[in-house]
Amino acid sequence: MLPSVESGTRKLVGALLLAALAGCSSFGKNDKEQEPAPLPDFKAERSFDKVWSHGIGDGQGKLYNRLVPAIEGDTIVAAAANGKVEAYQRLTGRSLWDADVDKPLSGGVGIGCGLVFVGADDGHLYALNLSDGKRAWKAQMEGQVLAAPQCDADTVAVLTFNGHVVGLDAKTGAKRWNYVSTNPVLTLRSSSSPLVYQGAVIAGFANGKVAALDLDSGKPLWDARVSSSQGSSEIERQVDVSGDLLLSDNVLFAVAYQGRIAALDVHSGRRLWERNASSYVGLSEGFNNVYVAGANGTITAFDKNDQGVRWEQTALARRNLSGSATYSNYVAVGDFEGYVHLLSQVDGHFVARERVDSDGVRVAPLVVDDMIYVYGNSGKLAAYRLEKK
Repeated sequence: MLPSVESGTRKLVGALLLAALAGCSSFGKNDKEQEPAPLPDFKAERSFDKVWSHGIGDGQGKLYNRLVPAIEGDTIVAAAANGKVEAYQRLTGRSLWDADVDKPLSGGVGIGCGLVFVGADDGHLYALNLSDGKRAWKAQMEGQVLAAPQCDADTVAVLTFNGHVVGLDAKTGAKRWNYVSTNPVLTLRSSSSPLVYQGAVIAGFANGKVAALDLDSGKPLWDARVSSSQGSSEIERQVDVSGDLLLSDNVLFAVAYQGRIAALDVHSGRRLWERNASSYVGLSEGFNNVYVAGANGTITAFDKNDQGVRWEQTALARRNLSGSATYSNYVAVGDFEGYVHLLSQVDGHFVARERVDSDGVRVAPLVVDDMIYVYGNSGKLAAYRLEKK
């Protein structure tokens, strides 16, 4: 991940490997203990059946980008760091359109209001027509866009890397409002996508907080702290809420890096419960659990109603896990070698494994009905079903 530092303008100052960040708490141990865990042996109970696959530009590119595909109806759209944006019929893989914004991309994909949104390295946000990929407008943001923008009614909510949440007119890209959060000196090169819910936009920030804003005006409705900074160094004090938020039954779940997972009332921000956790890749849910793919490679199932930890799977330690997704009765998660692992939602045991992209899988799979979509770091977009028993 690329930390950043503010000195007038925000600059990238270097790269920290995910493995190093995940292992911050265990510096000083021998090198063997710092290596990624080997692939665990298990007896496969299910297998993947590939339906289709395509290559999208250069994928995530050379930086630590997390360009996540997006699905709207029967259309899936993916973007690559070299500016390529492509849309496919999600069931068959048939090409619908392709576009090139001619700029290196750092964030997206967002879909809403009939538009596709991608963010460029230079801070521009591009809006393309979902129907044909033609450019609708572009707008200059206050900072780099790493997260997928969201649109509801006629307002686009955009979270920038430097802690701004901006409301734009969906038809023209004109700015309506701008909310500014205070960022710490050092942050992860990652941002959670904002949520739009009942006239509010909810966003997580690098300072360990989550805030809800009025979608029409940007007026703050509430804010809540997920985690507080601790430690003697800037790295130890990082508590970014950089993984995507999860909303379920009016409860908002958020997790911070080197911090905690918190359940909040979505209407007030009131804390319902919290537990120790550390993740930069977000959350998924199923079987009344919330699943966290931890920074150390542990996958943990937390009971949604604060009944503690249901199970933990530690066999993927230091494998730089992607975000997770629930698929049928399983939890799916990718790793740095490009494997997608399926774990039982009941007890966390391994059920299946498929290698999708030898360059790795950094972003969470997407699941719709009986299909799972995986976007590899090299740009391979693949659709799978589970083979019938």
